[in-house]
Amino acid sequence: MTSHQPRRSEESLAQSRRFTKATEMPTRAWEATEAGGPGLGAGLPAGGRDFRRGRGRPLAAEGGAVEEGGAMEEDGAVEEEAAALAAVFCRPDECRLLGRSETEGTTLRILTSARGPLDEELQLQLTFHLPVHYPSRLPGISVNSEHLTRAQCSEVKEQLLEQAEKLLSRPMVHELVLWIQENLKHVVKRPEAAGGRAERPSPTDATADPQPSVVLLRLDHMRAKAKYVKMVEKWASDLRLTGRLMFLGKTILILLQGDKNSIKEYMILQKTTKVDVDSSGKKCKEKMISVLFETKAQAEHRRFLAFEVKEYSTVDELQKEFEAAGLKELFSGFVLGLVK
Repeated sequence: MTSHQPRRSEESLAQSRRFTKATEMPTRAWEATEAGGPGLGAGLPAGGRDFRRGRGRPLAAEGGAVEEGGAMEEDGAVEEEAAALAAVFCRPDECRLLGRSETEGTTLRILTSARGPLDEELQLQLTFHLPVHYPSRLPGISVNSEHLTRAQCSEVKEQLLEQAEKLLSRPMVHELVLWIQENLKHVVKRPEAAGGRAERPSPTDATADPQPSVVLLRLDHMRAKAKYVKMVEKWASDLRLTGRLMFLGKTILILLQGDKNSIKEYMILQKTTKVDVDSSGKKCKEKMISVLFETKAQAEHRRFLAFEVKEYSTVDELQKEFEAAGLKELFSGFVLGLVK
C-alpha cells in the first residue's frame, strides 16, 4: 500500500459522510438563494451557476409540470441525488448541471481526481447522463482527462458502466465516483504493460501537442439555440477541448483551448454540419462564423478545466472571464469593440 492510499481512503470516507448527511436534508434545500442563503446554494461565487440550478433555473420540470406515478418518483430521486452531490462536491466548478429535459433526462458533470498506475494524481472529468426512469436504467457516462489517452478513457468508461450495472435501481453517481477514485490505478495500465512501449495518444488527445492552441470564434446568431449549444458541447467533449461558449446580449463567442489538430477538426465540424436552421426553419450549415484570434498558448494563459456554456449580463462579467484565463489583452484587442 502506498503512502497516498490512506489519504485517499480518508477523503472517500469524508465524501461518503457528506453524501449521507446531504441525503437527509429536505429535497428543496438546493433551491436556497445562491448568495448567502441557508440552503445548499449558499456560498456560490457571485454570478456563478452550478448543477443545483440548470442554466439559472431549478431542476424541477419547466412550467412546474410533474409527471404521474413512477416517473414522478424517479424525477424526485434525481433531484435528491443532485442536491446531495452538490453538498459533497462543493468546491467551485466541481459540479455542474449541463442539461435537463423531461424527455431526455438530466446531464451533470463532476470534476475529480484519482491516483494513476504510477501513483500520480490524475484529474478526471466525469459526465453522467441520467435518462428518464433512472436509476432503473443505466446512466450514460463520458470520461475525459488531459492525462489519459482516448483508449484509457474508454477503458475507464467501460469499467464504470460495469459497476453501474451492479447498482441498478438505486442512486449510483456518488458510488461510481468513489469507486474510480479508489480503483483508477488498477483500471489504467502502466505504460510498459504494452510490450515495454507507452501507448501513443491519438491526434485528438489533449496531450498530443505540448503547447496547446487558443482560438476565439464569433457566431452571428443561433436560431435553434438549444440544439446548437448541445452540438458545440458534444464536439468540444469529443475532441477534448476546453473553453467557453459565451453569450452577452446578441454577441456569441466561442473560446477553444487545446491541441491544434483538434481545433482544426472542430472547425471542420462547425462548417460542414447542419447545426442551425435558416429563417424558414430549414436545417442549414454555419456560414457566418469568423475567427477573431488564434495563437499558441502563452505562459500567462491559464487553461480552463472544462468546456462550459455561460451567459453574462454585463461587459464586466465577460471581461473577468477572459482575465481569469490570462487573456486580458485578447479581450481588449478583439472583444471589447464588439460588446461596447
